[in-house]
Amino acid sequence: MKSAQVEGAARRAANSQTLDRLARLGLACRGVLYGLIGFLALQIAFGGGSGGKEADKTGAVEMVAEQPFGTALLWLMVVGFAALTLWQLSEAIIGRGEAKKRIEAAAHTVVYGLIVATLLSLLLRGDAGSSTDKSSKDLTAKVMDLPGGQVIVGLIGLGLIALGAYWVHKGWKKKFLEDLRTGEMPPKARELAEKLGMAGYLSRGVIAAVAGVFIIQAAVTYDPDKAKGVDSTLRALADTPAGPWLLGVIAIGLLLFAAYCFFQARWHRL
Repeated sequence: MKSAQVEGAARRAANSQTLDRLARLGLACRGVLYGLIGFLALQIAFGGGSGGKEADKTGAVEMVAEQPFGTALLWLMVVGFAALTLWQLSEAIIGRGEAKKRIEAAAHTVVYGLIVATLLSLLLRGDAGSSTDKSSKDLTAKVMDLPGGQVIVGLIGLGLIALGAYWVHKGWKKKFLEDLRTGEMPPKARELAEKLGMAGYLSRGVIAAVAGVFIIQAAVTYDPDKAKGVDSTLRALADTPAGPWLLGVIAIGLLLFAAYCFFQARWHRL
């Protein structure tokens, strides 16, 4: 009975027009965060720094706070990401006929929930919390202390590499278009969304896969400090033989994905 009640509540939430509009606001806010992360990464690639901020969600949120009406913008983002969290939670509960969809929705619920926590921490305590780099190292160290911790960390790294490969596949095969109401989109808008989404998913896939490699290195060497968050992973790309140009390409991909998020806000299937 309780399970049926929970599912019924999830369906009512999923079918709410208010939630629909607020979740679309959240998708636009997501675009803002990706745009700022891409901007910070571009500064690192060609400007030699990022103004003391890390190219991750923490650095992006801090940038928003520094803008005129920054506090109001942050509260608007809290509302948007809270709606995204609730929407994805409802998707995880009721699903869309596929276990994969429920797993994806559950993962998104956690990610969006953490972003809400970061925003509220900055608004209420004046501190956006730990960067993704510090969080990655701390979490890796805690997991390593568990029985079989090295194996678990290694599996997490493999999972990230698999996620990266999935995003690359989703981008290359343009699977992301399945989430858009493409039949309602003008031809030019559909063509542009296709290009933006493809570039964005390929860039996200590379970042996730490289981060997974670093976590596997941490597991093999039993050294949590080798685990890297988004910022350190991006900076590591600049240290490859391709130099800052590789990071520059990835940063542009993130900026393009940010633009794609605004197409999602308009035409995503909710």
